[in-house]
Amino acid sequence: MNELLIEKLNRRYATKSFDREKVVSDIDWATLEEALRLTPSSYGMQPWKFLVIRDQAVKDSLVPVSWNQAQVADCSHLVVITVRTDVTGEDVDKLIEAAAVARGTDVESLEFYRRMIISDVVEGPRSLDVVGWAKLQSYIALGNLMTCAALLDIDCCPMEGFMPDKYDEILGLAEKGLTTSVVCPVGYRAEDDKYASKPKVRFPRDDVFETI
Repeated sequence: MNELLIEKLNRRYATKSFDREKVVSDIDWATLEEALRLTPSSYGMQPWKFLVIRDQAVKDSLVPVSWNQAQVADCSHLVVITVRTDVTGEDVDKLIEAAAVARGTDVESLEFYRRMIISDVVEGPRSLDVVGWAKLQSYIALGNLMTCAALLDIDCCPMEGFMPDKYDEILGLAEKGLTTSVVCPVGYRAEDDKYASKPKVRFPRDDVFETI
């Protein structure tokens, strides 16, 4: 077992109180952004956009629609993970073209891959609930962000306690074809956050693992 990794994950917790005076450095933030960019997704479609909110006035405006949770305003960077409300053939073509460039091949050689995505996400079963499908992908990104932040001793707090429609309205997401999925304030814990010292509550290994 990698003791350092487990130590970092044990240190991590859903931070309730952030220190407004401590700001994540540009170098560390660039690392977290790159980690988010590298997040895997179904078909590699990356059906998201990560809004990074630094403007204090905007953060403050989101507190009332976040069940008045102060983390939204007090954090260094507020990450709003949004997802597409629709996935089109053009979106698939954009991915195929990027894949062809990255892998040094031609678009035609990826036609089977293209048709597979179209027949599922654009015209098939997942087209009936694209937002639901995309939100599932967004939680992969959230987990990746939290783990990478923990490795850098940066704190965060995953949040579903907010009003998505109000976030969409305040951030002008509808006209961009996006909707809010999940929110994650990122920064550094306040010294007086009582939750920092509380032990984790996790079920025993035998309760959550079964080897078949």
